[in-house]
Amino acid sequence: MSQLYTRVALIGLGLIAGSMSLAMRRAGLAGEVVGYARSPQTRDVAREIGLCDHIADDLASAVAGADLVVLCVPVGAMEAVAREMAPHLATGATISDVGSVKRAVIDAVAPHLPQGVEFIPAHPLAGTEHSGPRSGFAELFDNRYVLLTPEADSNPDAVARLRALWQGCGAKVEEMDADHHDLVLAVTSHTPHLIAYTMVGVADDLRRVTDSEVIKYSAAGFRDFTRIAASDPTMWRDVFLSNKDATLEILGRFTEELFALQRAIRRGDGDHLHAYFTRTRAIRRGIIEAGQDTDAPDFGRIARKKD
Repeated sequence: MSQLYTRVALIGLGLIAGSMSLAMRRAGLAGEVVGYARSPQTRDVAREIGLCDHIADDLASAVAGADLVVLCVPVGAMEAVAREMAPHLATGATISDVGSVKRAVIDAVAPHLPQGVEFIPAHPLAGTEHSGPRSGFAELFDNRYVLLTPEADSNPDAVARLRALWQGCGAKVEEMDADHHDLVLAVTSHTPHLIAYTMVGVADDLRRVTDSEVIKYSAAGFRDFTRIAASDPTMWRDVFLSNKDATLEILGRFTEELFALQRAIRRGDGDHLHAYFTRTRAIRRGIIEAGQDTDAPDFGRIARKKD
C-alpha cells in the first residue's frame, strides 16, 4: 500500500502504539514513525527492540513536523498531553487517539488544539491483556474493527486518510457518533472488564478457597473469563471514571439480569435457565461467525503467541 503520512508520531508506547508502528511499517503507510513515552525506561526498551524508526526524548520534538499524531496514553492523561504538545503541532496535522472512551476524550483534547489542526478520535477494538512496548505485534488489527468518531465539522479528506491508514493496518473501519460509541463499548467492553475484575476479587475474598487453589484448579470458565482482569489497571481506572454514566447504566441492567437468574436457580426454574442460555449462546456464535474470534478452547491465542 502507498505511503499515506510523511511522519507519524505515536505518543505512548504500549500494546496499541507498538502494534500500530509495526503494522504501518509492514504496509509502508508512513515515511517515518516516531515514538515517545514519558518513562525513560520505556523509551530505552523501544529503542532496543527497534519499535519505531526514531524514539524522541521529549514530546515537543516527537510531534514537530508530524502530519499525524496518535495519542496512545491513558484517557486520564490525554488533556495534559494535548495541552503540552499544542504549541508544537504542524499546521494541517491530524490528531487522533486510541482511547476506548470518546466523548470524554473529545472534551479533554479538542479545546487545547490550535486552529488548522484536525482532531479525529478513533478506537481500535483490538487488544490483549499484555502491555508495554514489547507486547505489540503487527497482526493485532487484522480483521478487527476500528471505530472513528469524527465531529460534524471534521474535514472529510482527513477522515478518509485516517480511515485508509487503519485499513492499511488490516482493520475494518466504521464511523460512529461519540456518545453512541460510549454506550456500545459499555456493553461490549467496559462492563465485562469490570465484572472480570470483580470475579477475581470475589475469589480473592473467599478465604475458604486459597490463592493456590484458584491458580492450580482454574477451570476453563474462570481462566478464560478472567483473562481480561490482567489488563492495565491505570487504563481501566480512567475508562470507568470517564465513561461512568454509560457503564453504570449497563451495570444496572446486568444486575437486573443477574437477579432474574438468581431467582430462577433458587426456584429450580430449568426452563428459564435453558431458554436464557440458548439465546445468549446464539450471540456468542454470532461473534465467531463474524470473524471476531474463534471457537478454539484457547481462543486461538496460543497460535498467535503474542496475543
